[in-house]
Amino acid sequence: MTGRLSIVGTGPGNPNQTTPEALAAIAAAHVFFGYGPYLDRLTLRDDQRRVASDNREELSRAKDALHTAASGEQVCVVSGGDPGVFAMAAAVLEAMEAGPPAWRDLDLAIIPGVTAMLAVAARAGAPLGHDFCAISLSDNLKPWTVIESRLRAVAIAGLVIALYNPISKARPHQLGTAFAILREVLPWTTPVIFGRAAGRPDEAITIMTLAEADPGKADMATCVIIGSPETRLIERPGRSPLVYSPRSTGGPQ
Repeated sequence: MTGRLSIVGTGPGNPNQTTPEALAAIAAAHVFFGYGPYLDRLTLRDDQRRVASDNREELSRAKDALHTAASGEQVCVVSGGDPGVFAMAAAVLEAMEAGPPAWRDLDLAIIPGVTAMLAVAARAGAPLGHDFCAISLSDNLKPWTVIESRLRAVAIAGLVIALYNPISKARPHQLGTAFAILREVLPWTTPVIFGRAAGRPDEAITIMTLAEADPGKADMATCVIIGSPETRLIERPGRSPLVYSPRSTGGPQ
């Protein structure tokens, strides 16, 4: 039997946001590799097996999945959100590049999903309506100095910024430092969206200005979106405000 490896994104956590293509790939697979809480979102049959691992073991997980697929199994690597955005697709390809030639011959499919910044943006309005970027604040795989320089560069360029992995017990101060850097460049009235668990029962969407932005509003389940100088807030009496970035721009301020 020829092995197959699918890498799927299940979306931000709301089952309705898992795509039909991802569901079909999950139904076709026999062995599932992923971070335990992501595998917990799946409803598996008796003939399907899960192999859970810690969220810091991406490369080891990728190697195990490739080895299992190369043995002839139908394998699925599971990510939350989109597998290509700070997730397992890059880890699998990194392992494949350094691994045996047989891994490159596998039937490989990468199935996209709804990533966190899209779910948060949809709940808040249309903050990604113009040019934007995504930056991970985790310095596990890149120096913090690189993160700082990128934050300054994209703020000067006038991009909306989506921050992934904004804060953790090991990195309690970095989000506050990021806000301080952005305040050097952006208007302090710039909208900031804290989107925690978007689409899930414990969802919390908080909107404040860059001047008010409080790192304590974030945890590892939060995606933070910082507007550009053009990003606007529409107040709605009795309703949550809407944040949007106009489709046209005059360039960096």
